[in-house]
Amino acid sequence: MGNCCSDEIGTGRHSVGPASSSADAASAAADRFLRSRGAGASTQIELSLSASNLGDQEYFFKSNPIVVVYSSNDGALEEIGRTEVIVNSSSPSWNAKIILQYQFEVLQPLVFHIYDIDPQFHDVSEKMLKLEEQQFLGEAICNLSDVVTKQNRLFTIKLGVSEQNLPNPSKFGELTVQAEESAGSKALMEMVFHCSDLEIKDLLSKSDPFLLISRMSENGTPVPICKTEVRKNDLNPKWKPVILNLQQVGSKESPLMIECFNFSSNGKHDLVGKIVKSVADLENLYHSGNGENFFVPASNAHDCHSMEVLKSQVYVEKYLENSRHTFIDYISAGCQLNLMVAIDYTASNGNPRLPDSLHYIDPSGRPNAYQRVILEIGDILQYYDPAKRIPSWGYGARPIDGPVSHCFNLNGSTYQPEVEGIQGIMSAYISALRNVSLAGPTLFGPLISTATAIASQSLTSNQQKYFILLIVTDGVVTDFQETIDAIIKASDFPMSIVVVGVGGADFKEMEDSN
Repeated sequence: MGNCCSDEIGTGRHSVGPASSSADAASAAADRFLRSRGAGASTQIELSLSASNLGDQEYFFKSNPIVVVYSSNDGALEEIGRTEVIVNSSSPSWNAKIILQYQFEVLQPLVFHIYDIDPQFHDVSEKMLKLEEQQFLGEAICNLSDVVTKQNRLFTIKLGVSEQNLPNPSKFGELTVQAEESAGSKALMEMVFHCSDLEIKDLLSKSDPFLLISRMSENGTPVPICKTEVRKNDLNPKWKPVILNLQQVGSKESPLMIECFNFSSNGKHDLVGKIVKSVADLENLYHSGNGENFFVPASNAHDCHSMEVLKSQVYVEKYLENSRHTFIDYISAGCQLNLMVAIDYTASNGNPRLPDSLHYIDPSGRPNAYQRVILEIGDILQYYDPAKRIPSWGYGARPIDGPVSHCFNLNGSTYQPEVEGIQGIMSAYISALRNVSLAGPTLFGPLISTATAIASQSLTSNQQKYFILLIVTDGVVTDFQETIDAIIKASDFPMSIVVVGVGGADFKEMEDSN
């Protein structure tokens, strides 16, 4: 099943296809409110570590090894966790799990350092060990994507050292990393909430309520995990189903704070009321059919912990538990993501020979807007495409001695649109700039139809593939209805369409309220 979304490089950020109503816009603003309070979507992963042939085997060297795991951000290392120390072993398997959050849409470089712990420190807690006092046995570097994309989620890396003056890396052995998804990320709870008799917060209209659900941290601070849509002018709202996983809430007995806010376009949403209940409590509310009264901090109380109970109530109208297949399950079972790229060669991009053009190739090597999009999105998706054969097209240009084409193979081939990897796209993109004349107009329909044919052929062949068509453009489509028709047809196939706007064009015309 297909879908369509958008992102931005420059100023345009709008979707192609059905656009937002005023309620959707309000919900998007509430989403920003949720993100501002620390929420995010990810899956919890447990890494199991083992090693072989640590140290110099010629001298029958056996160590007392520990692994320290870091995340790497532009070369800066931040420690994620440590294993326990295994005594007298050159091929250890550590019991401690390294817990981290896996995010499909982000590159997550990991660095593993292995140390031999001196026996005099064996009574010291692993967290308190001073690593500079221990012998360094080697390091391994990979992206988390390298691990989770393997069918058995098992990835082996040769250990080495980054310093040139240390011994031969061939003597440092290997590290094996295995990833398992936390069971809590698959256990789902689906709930439908509705409220009665909400307090009127707006002077000239009824309230526009939404719910914000937060788990309570160990220090009592709420951490947002989920938000409903905004219901316009409704004092007895019923929201779409809320789906939580056990990883998000901790356990069925962990307390959750459910806050009802009245949406405000300035982002300062008014608190209508709140309750604190565990998932188990919410399940009991569903079975009993009873409501729970909201409360708010008492406005005239001297004690800051005093609460005023309101007549407004929240009900759990539906409660279901089930399990789900996750993104990692599909990848581990052999499903591949296949990137397809389409680049805008219309004249509105400007003369590629001039520095103010969106297609200008800077001699210094600094990527232009199109190259940045390809690199940033391609670097993520290429990990999920083992073959890395990427169909790539241009549109809106006039090839040499030919009419304007709205879907031509970027590599210049008559029949074969595929190129090798991200660098293949970059090379074909630059080559096409030298061999076409920028023209127009901007049409998406032929591109989407061509990409849909590829996805259709894959489905017919019963291949486990999902296609992502990336369309990079500097302006608004002119075949609006044809584009919508093509998107609707594509929705029957394993395919998504991502439109990224570059430059300073106003993309609001690409919204459709129908």
